[in-house]
Amino acid sequence: MTDQLNPDTPDGPDAPAGTGAPAGTGSPAGTGASAAAGSPAGTGASAEAGSPAGTGAPAPELFTWEFAADPYPAYAWLREHAPVHRTKLPSGVDAWLVTRYADAKQALADQRLSKNPAHHDEPAHAKGKTGIPGERKAELMTHLLNIDPPDHTRLRRLVSKAFTPRRVAEFTSRVQELTDQLIDGFAERGSADLIHEFAFPLPIYAICDMLGVPREDQDDFRDWAGMMIRHGGGPRGGVARSVKKMRGYLAELIHRKRQALPAEPAPGEDLISALIRASDHGEHLTENEAAAMAFILLFAGFETTVNLIGNGTYALLTHPGQRERLQRSLAAGERDLLETGVEELLRYDGPVELATWRFATVPLTIGGQDIAAGDPVLVVLAAADRDPERFADPDVLDLSRRDNQHLGYGHGIHYCLGAPLARLEGQTALATLLTRLPDLRLAADPADLRWRGGLIMRGLRTLPVAFTPAPPAVCRSEDDGPSVM
Repeated sequence: MTDQLNPDTPDGPDAPAGTGAPAGTGSPAGTGASAAAGSPAGTGASAEAGSPAGTGAPAPELFTWEFAADPYPAYAWLREHAPVHRTKLPSGVDAWLVTRYADAKQALADQRLSKNPAHHDEPAHAKGKTGIPGERKAELMTHLLNIDPPDHTRLRRLVSKAFTPRRVAEFTSRVQELTDQLIDGFAERGSADLIHEFAFPLPIYAICDMLGVPREDQDDFRDWAGMMIRHGGGPRGGVARSVKKMRGYLAELIHRKRQALPAEPAPGEDLISALIRASDHGEHLTENEAAAMAFILLFAGFETTVNLIGNGTYALLTHPGQRERLQRSLAAGERDLLETGVEELLRYDGPVELATWRFATVPLTIGGQDIAAGDPVLVVLAAADRDPERFADPDVLDLSRRDNQHLGYGHGIHYCLGAPLARLEGQTALATLLTRLPDLRLAADPADLRWRGGLIMRGLRTLPVAFTPAPPAVCRSEDDGPSVM
């Protein structure tokens, strides 16, 4: 659903996505705790050896346990002292981190920065470490995250038809139905893990419906997706195996749908059928492209929303004044604060920490820093969206913030394709949780929560909550009266 996702999840157990370092405890996001101290030996990556020339200040360590819990102090240091800075990532890849808002916005729209990994001047030890594990072997590379115009323009035009405001609006009732069904599963219990039981399954089932994955197969997708985003430890190589299984299933599903397609499209035709129809009617979409597009829409279409719901709920529970404002607004039947609030949650502690990889095709300059052709560039969205040069009081959560042109969904031609659907899911999930479970509260010390954190995506592994047990939602069918969903 977006041109951003977590492309380099490690296969080792208990590591935050893309870091190679254990996800740990520490201060909750936004507390201002140090991100530089106490990292286990071998897990941290310094922003640079020593301190950048002229700063006189030690560089913070990145990708440590403490950093995963609260990266914002380290990003503040980089914005001030080294806004475009070269660092060695835990994977061994050297890359430039862009942290200021103005520079980030420029870089996201700069077509001299290619999305195609073929432009990476990569040494042998970095080969294949800038993509989704297993996507090369599974022939899933030709998707929106890895291509440039004109191929990007052609494929995006095909897929964008599924994410028009009208099409997303038609999906509203299904998202609400899924939301209520999931809350029904734990409402009477009085406790839940909102990541595993709510934030994760909601978008996976929603995007499966939109793609046209049959209901009886969606639990398989849930299992594969769970391995891919690494909610917890798992077997080595599990991510690549899940990618391979998903690729095999998609190839079979595309074949079945192609055989069953009617001559004319049906109203509200699913996205995979629309892609097949395009490839059969002169749009030059190969089978590999169709499979890769379906794969990346599924993968990118749920992980960002998992973290939007998880991070957003956590932020509200740790900012009771803002949470109460939103509940009063919802009780009054208003939506304005919900809409601005979701945008603020995306800015304050968004689901995508860094935009996905870009590679300089020619020598260029960003923020006064010269970058060589072939160098990887990573735009730090989380740092840009806390830039005091762009946002007043950037470390304050203000759900009514109006001047909020955040970069949470990117910028330029790679702006998040599925932003309308993600906003719908985020708004529906948060509004329904706060309305149906009004005394929702954390059931753990914030310092004990574990963040997947990492290089690209930012999200909690678990979010234990407690609340007064509530009865399941009851809906009334026009035909058969009340029924429990």
